[in-house]
Amino acid sequence: MSDTALPPLVEPAAELTKEEVARYSRHLIIPDVGVTGQKRLKNAKVLVIGAGGLGSPALLYLAAAGVGTLGIIDFDVVDESNLQRQVIHGQSDIGKLKAASAQESIAEINPLVKVNLHVERLESANALEIFRDYDLILDGTDNFATRYLVNDAAVLLGKPYVWGSIFRFEGQVSVFWEDAPNGKGLNYRDLYPEPPPPGMVPSCAEGGVLGVLCASIGSIMVTEAIKLLTGIGEPLLGRLISYDALEMKYREVKIRKDPETPKITELIDYEAFCGVVSDEAAQAASGSTITPAELKAKFDNGDDFALIDVREPGEYEIVNIKGATLIPKDRILSGEALAELPQDKPIVLHCKSGARSAEALAALHAAGFKDATHLGGGILSWAKQIDPSLPTY
Repeated sequence: MSDTALPPLVEPAAELTKEEVARYSRHLIIPDVGVTGQKRLKNAKVLVIGAGGLGSPALLYLAAAGVGTLGIIDFDVVDESNLQRQVIHGQSDIGKLKAASAQESIAEINPLVKVNLHVERLESANALEIFRDYDLILDGTDNFATRYLVNDAAVLLGKPYVWGSIFRFEGQVSVFWEDAPNGKGLNYRDLYPEPPPPGMVPSCAEGGVLGVLCASIGSIMVTEAIKLLTGIGEPLLGRLISYDALEMKYREVKIRKDPETPKITELIDYEAFCGVVSDEAAQAASGSTITPAELKAKFDNGDDFALIDVREPGEYEIVNIKGATLIPKDRILSGEALAELPQDKPIVLHCKSGARSAEALAALHAAGFKDATHLGGGILSWAKQIDPSLPTY
């Protein structure tokens, strides 16, 4: 065994049934997997956080591979916009709990797999209790607060986990295990000691993601899971794989233990640690937020004001509020667009859901535009409360 290889995470089950031998025969004839490896998969308990973009292919392939017990943490419901990439769900699943929809698909793929549903939000209060019963965790979540929570809970319990991330055409995968028996343990904080400033990194909901990218990254995550569970190959511990779908290139980055990484001793308030919006944005929005009904009243009364859409051009093309002028947030934050804004009338900013417009609002207040407000809930709230004919995304 090389110095980067790891022993199997799971002891083998006692036996494979005749049905299991037939089902997993293509695994059994691979010398590195074989009967013993398949017995380890049968005995394995894997927790997947989120039945979304990355969780969808991960759950399907973990089930097909014969992982005996799968846990799913997800409290969300299936939305039509999910179907472009979340292939574990179908048209008839719209409105269902994602966890329940995923369970039904898994039963079709492999009825021999036991599925545990955790239909709740993962939080500091429940993470340790949920994680404790699993051998391995797969984290494909799309927000930093949950990523740090998963990391810290895994560290406290000595659990390994596979991490994946996607955005537009690019994805990343790595393995983190602070207590790895080969002495080369790392955790997510060695890669990212602190979260980026609020609003700096757009989410997939803001920036989009190529649907098939989920399959590319999700399949790598499952490959790493199988390797860890069975003890074969060289895991991605200490290595990060970055994939660019447009250039069809994979790049490997070495990750080393950061001696400055503080020891994790407890779970914290991760929303506060990462900040949904900056303190400046929260302060600016306090007392300077209007509702969709109040914005409609401005239109109905013929008020003279400027409605500024701070989203990206692609989002504006999908849907916009009539009369809004597009000035992307980054142009406001950099100061480049300040000269384009009127100083003789009130300004109302809006984005998709309210976070980006709050950041832009803080910049306007700091620049002296005191009569500026923003639309709480963004264009999503406008479409829901005022104009349901508008498409949402």
